[in-house]
Parts: sequence; C-alpha cells; structure tokens
Amino acid sequence: MTIKAVIWDLGGVLVRTEDRSRRIQWEQKLKLEPGELDRLVFGGVMGRKAAMGQAQAADIWHALRDRFELSDEEHLLLEEDFWAGDRVDQVLITLIRALRPRYKIGLLSNAWPDLRQAIEDLWGIADAFDKVVISAEVGMTKPDPRIYQFVLEQLDVKAPQAIFIDDFAINIKAAKKLGMHTIHFSSTTETQVKLKKLLSDS
Repeated sequence: MTIKAVIWDLGGVLVRTEDRSRRIQWEQKLKLEPGELDRLVFGGVMGRKAAMGQAQAADIWHALRDRFELSDEEHLLLEEDFWAGDRVDQVLITLIRALRPRYKIGLLSNAWPDLRQAIEDLWGIADAFDKVVISAEVGMTKPDPRIYQFVLEQLDVKAPQAIFIDDFAINIKAAKKLGMHTIHFSSTTETQVKLKKLLSDS
C-alpha cells in the first residue's frame, strides 16, 4: 500500500537533549543517581499526570521543589537548567518540510499541556506538521493503540499507509502491531536513510 503519511515523535527524535551537563550538576547537588532526574520529571506521579492532561507543567516543578526543599529561586533555576541542553534537530525539520505536501505529516507526542505553545512559539516548527496530537490534550498516551488510531484518523490515512518514527521500542512495537511501517530512531542519518528507503519502496 502506498505511503501517504509520516508521523513523528518529538522528544528524543525531533527535539533531543544534546547537552546534559546542567542536569548532571543538579543530580550531583540533589544526590541522585545518573538519569534519575529525568525519571523524576517525566516518570514521576506528577509527570505521568501531566502527560494525561491531569496536571500542569508547573505542578511537576512544584512537586520537585517540595521534595528537595528548594527555595523559589532554586526551583526556577532547576526548571531552566533542565531544558537548557535541548536542541531542535533542524536537519530533520528541513526534511519534514520538504516531504510536504506530497506526504501528510503528523506529530504524536506523549507530552504535557504546554507543548503546543513550545512548538508554536519557542521552536517555531508548527508549520512543519499537518496534525499535532499531544497526549495531554487527548487523555491518551503511547503505547495505547487508541492514540495511534486517533492520529491516523486525524490524517485520514490507514495504518499501512503511514510511517511512524519514535525512539522508544515499546511505542514502535505498538505501532507495528497496528500495521504501521516503523523506524526506531537512533540517529538523524540512519533515520534519513531508512525513511528514504521506505518511501522509495512504496
């Protein structure tokens, strides 16, 4: 079946933490294990709630402030430092823009309620996508099959007509089970090569 759509994950694919130095400094300051700050932010109770639209981003940082007894100044600095090393992959964004309008482009992200504003105002990449599906806005998260079906419906394509790109194996497995073509993201270059092959073969 001919490919009609390419659906991208955001965090870990189009936006990645290229410089972890400030997060590492905070982990050392708070006596955390390597990578534990990420787990607390994204995988903690408040982070999971925010991804379902049941909490705001501010609630996550307030919870960390209370847990570690941070001052107001420290709590604001923690949030600022946590995101400081994130970078938009402009090579992939340029590629996405070049794929349109021949292919429909979707964004499917497990993310907090403030993501859409970041896409539009902070990074200025909203124009790269035909449809943006954010877990917090729809009350579902990957790998729930329903959120994949939702983005397919939004793009008006069937699963075998879509390619899904994500950095988490569990999300790739769920998409593949529905019949979507998949690319497990590991690098920009590899993704470019695999995407080109899938599109040329369809």
